Amino acid sequence: MTNPLANSITFNTIALVGKYSAPGIDKDLLSLARFLMNAGHTVVLEHDTAIKLDIAEFTVMQPKQIGKNADVVIVLGGDGTMLGIARQLAPFGLPLIGINQGRLGFMTDIPIERMYGALSEILAGQHQLEQRALLEGRVIRDGQEISGGLAFNDIVVARGAGSGMVDLTVTVDGHFMYSQRSDGLIISTPTGSTAYALSAGGPLLHPSLAGIVFVPIAPHTLSNRPIVVSDRGKIVIEISSGREASVNFDMQSFAHLMEGDQIHIQRSNYKICFLHPKEWNYFHTLREKLHWNEAPAKN
Repeated sequence: MTNPLANSITFNTIALVGKYSAPGIDKDLLSLARFLMNAGHTVVLEHDTAIKLDIAEFTVMQPKQIGKNADVVIVLGGDGTMLGIARQLAPFGLPLIGINQGRLGFMTDIPIERMYGALSEILAGQHQLEQRALLEGRVIRDGQEISGGLAFNDIVVARGAGSGMVDLTVTVDGHFMYSQRSDGLIISTPTGSTAYALSAGGPLLHPSLAGIVFVPIAPHTLSNRPIVVSDRGKIVIEISSGREASVNFDMQSFAHLMEGDQIHIQRSNYKICFLHPKEWNYFHTLREKLHWNEAPAKN
């Protein structure tokens, strides 16, 4: 369903972010920038994108400057590129549009061969606005916060590469849930349910659900199964034992853990806002990306 608030968004200044390691992306990015300028928009480039691709003809901004000055951000790349910039821009509430030049593209959902037609419609107000939840986590050691971060996909506690299993104790809202001996634990948003959590045997969650999913990684006890809890809960994971354990936030920031460390996790107050083509729907994305059988043709 189209969100009525979406039509009130203005698109005067558009920021472009690119997967600068992708072959030939400079040509696609320049072509897109000129297309937008010809349509009357002001175009700025994200700093690393401009530097890595050696593009000097547009205004260059750091993510915080983009958050304060742009009206919308177009990401040309894959889901990893979207994850990186979405986390940085989360405090600013900017809408994001994803053009897929990667592999899966659950978040960068517009195929690059359709980007001009889709963008013309979206920027003309014919689009859907969707908001998705983030997690925030804090690593507590001896009562002091030593690290933390936001996660759009997941927060993952994992054993060390050269060590044995890690023992974890998990509580939700102060209530003991379980102790677990495993290779680790994935704590995922609904968006992240199609990422690492899925490959570890977790369920798919529709992004509109208000839930957080726990997915054990190779648990020692087979009765440790994935479970979904309310996203209003306060989660604490304590390292009971295990050498060289670590925690990562969307695989983009890391912290090394010691016995007794706690990871406090809850839903963030920030949200990620996506703009989709007007015909977009989540189930079509699942069918396309997961190669599900199409619905039978109607007579």
